Parts: sequence; structure tokens; C-alpha cells
Amino acid sequence: MSSSASPLPTAAGSAGATTAPLLDVDGLNVEFRRRGAPPVKVLDGLSLQLQAGETVALVGESGSGKSVAALALLGLLPPTAHIDAGSLRLDGRELRGAPAAQWQALRGSSLSMIFQNPRRALHPLLPVGRQLEHALQARRARPAAQARRDALALLAQVGIADAEQRWRALPGELSGGLCQRVMIALALGGEPRLLVADEPTTGLDVRTQAGVMDLLARLVRERGMALLLITHDLALATSRCDRIALLHAGQLLEDAPVLRLLAAPAHPYTRHLIAATPRPGVTLAGLQAVPGRVPDLDRADLPACRFAERCERRLAQRCDARPPLAAREDGHRVACWNPC
Repeated sequence: MSSSASPLPTAAGSAGATTAPLLDVDGLNVEFRRRGAPPVKVLDGLSLQLQAGETVALVGESGSGKSVAALALLGLLPPTAHIDAGSLRLDGRELRGAPAAQWQALRGSSLSMIFQNPRRALHPLLPVGRQLEHALQARRARPAAQARRDALALLAQVGIADAEQRWRALPGELSGGLCQRVMIALALGGEPRLLVADEPTTGLDVRTQAGVMDLLARLVRERGMALLLITHDLALATSRCDRIALLHAGQLLEDAPVLRLLAAPAHPYTRHLIAATPRPGVTLAGLQAVPGRVPDLDRADLPACRFAERCERRLAQRCDARPPLAAREDGHRVACWNPC
């Protein structure tokens, strides 16, 4: 776990919304199909909801399926991937099985994504202002002069000083933090209702990380959009989000408001992650690594509960079956036969 974010006990609070969710994912299965081999189920029954104006973190170790979930939400899965069950609804509209043209119309307008590596996502030989202009024109045709004004306004809105000068810069001439702000401007050009940020602070120094997250928090407040933060960093999630969903080997194990999760973590995995995260009063020697490792999803003998082989609370026979994601109190859900 990274220690770059604010200390663990700090929390953003709870959105407290009770209206119909903006995003409603229910029992989503994603598998990768291979010639001459059994499919690999990367997401196993993912269920997740986001309200407008809410910031939710999808947290998990590397290999847990976080980025696959993000790509599924934007209809960007590769041809080898297949959604074989479940539902994916945005504003009550079912998107599972939607034609490519419908996804294309939604991306950049209702849905948008900040990719993990801005330098790779931006065209290296095109000035960032031109890239932003092209994106704006693709979403809604407008005169060239208007596209330029809109691009400059977006650069200024995401906190880029001297927008006119930066407009002419190539990505390689900008710092990592400025490239990430350009990516955020590209994502915001279509005024999305749902913004997915895949590890948006990876590779940035601590001060730049804080600036990027402050910017995203401000935009959520001002625009009333929902933000799904994909991260491995529990400290970042607890300091910046309203709610946290914990993903392990493609299965959602726990989902709760931040303060509830910190006060009463119910799943053993959650407790292990908290014990492994830097926090006030705990030295480096006092941190405890999560036992074992994320299981290889290519295995033919994956346990029904994919955390079972790492779990000290495993029950004989009972834990041979997949536990349901059961509701507790205060918007808290956990998938465990023997919760803490």
C-alpha cells in the first residue's frame, strides 16, 4: 500500500443519497476466452452502485480485476473479453449487449475515463491543445475558433496556468502532473455524468497527487457527476471517497461508507488491508502484510470464495460455497460466511 495519501483515519464522509443510482451494476461476469483453453472469469458477479455526486473507490491488489471493471463500464473491453451474465445500467438504461454505436455515443458524453498513464494516452506528436480541440469537435461540431476557445477554457478550468502557452506544448514537454490535468480536461470535454479514474495519481509526486485529487473533488462538487476511483491505495481511498468497494480476484468482498468501513470492517480481507496501510501511530515495523497472494485466475481449481486460501477464518465445508454479498446496516455489504 502506498503511504503517499492522507493518513488512514481521515475520511471524506458520506454522500447519503437515497435516489435511484446513476450507475447500477448487478452480478456482472466478465470472462476472457482463449482458443483451445477454458475461459478465464476475471470478474465474478460484480455488483456496484454509484449515485450522482458520489465518489466511490474500487480498491484491490494488482490482479484483482479493477481495470477490467473500468473498461467494462465504458464498453472498452478487448475482443477476447465477454460479458456472460449480469446487468449494467446507466440512468436506468441497460447497456449490456448495447451496439458499438451506442457505446461510442455515450463515451465522452455520459461516460468518460481518465487513463492510468497520461503520457501513453496522449498523442506524442500533437500539441495538447489540438488534441483537446479534436476531442471537442468529435463530441459536438463547432467552428474552429469556438473549439479553440473551449479548449483553452477547459485547460484553465483544470488549473493549468498560461493555458495559451500550454495549448501549443507537446506531451513530452509537460510534467506528469500537467499531462494528467490535460487528460482530465479531455475527459471533461463532453460534460460526463460518470467519470472513471484509473489510478490517476500513479507515478506522481505527493504534492502533485494531492493537487490532482483536489481538482477531481472540486469538479465532482461543481458538476454533480459521479466519480469511480480505481486504486490499490486504501489510504488514498479513505481520505478522498464517500464509499469503498473492495475487490479481490474478481469478487467484491465488502462495500461500505468510509467511516463505517474504518470503524467496523467485517471481511477478513478488509482488516488485513487496513493493517497493511500506513497510519498515525504505527511504525513501518508495525505494518502487517496481507497473507498469501491473489490466486491465479487461470487455475481450474479456483475456490468458490477466492479469498478462502488466504483466510484464517475459513470454516470447513461452509466456505467451500460462494457467500452472497449480504446487507448489514448503514449501507454496508459483505460477502463472508464468518465475518469479523
